Amino acid sequence: MSRNLVLVTGPSRSGKSEWAEELAAQVSDPVIYVATSQLDPTDLEWQARVQRHRDRRPKNWLTQPVPLDLAAAIHTAPAAHCLLVDSLGTWLTNCLDQPEDDWEKTAQTLLASLQSTSNTVILVVEETGWGVVPAYPLGRIFRDRLGHLTRQISAIADTTYLVTAGYALNLSQLGTSLKDTIQR
Repeated sequence: MSRNLVLVTGPSRSGKSEWAEELAAQVSDPVIYVATSQLDPTDLEWQARVQRHRDRRPKNWLTQPVPLDLAAAIHTAPAAHCLLVDSLGTWLTNCLDQPEDDWEKTAQTLLASLQSTSNTVILVVEETGWGVVPAYPLGRIFRDRLGHLTRQISAIADTTYLVTAGYALNLSQLGTSLKDTIQR
């Protein structure tokens, strides 16, 4: 089976995770849910959010916590599995303290792992750049890194969905890739 890379993007509370879960449920391979969050035992609200995600998933899906080394998790995943990564923004937050050069290496390693895996990978990513430019430097770094990485992944993805207001739009069918317009 050849790789199938799917990117699911959209704003907060739009239904991204539910759509990604629906896509994963349609794959015939066993599913590994790659959870990128780090649980803080003192943050009860975050724990409740994580629990709602767990309760929604089929019981036969494996959960693999991967707060940092996402590229290695993709690279070493067992063959013939579907990896549902939720979410890229949370993972990036865990890597936010990396200096720019180190971050570039981390991002390139992730992109290489996505291109070299034979597994289906479904990535959930938050759209953060639709609002005002953050007033603080770390917020701008996060927004810029996530936007750039999302665009790079979308360029190699087989399918990219935008989920907003509870609707999933297949951007790969409806849109025109900027890489296509630049190459003309």
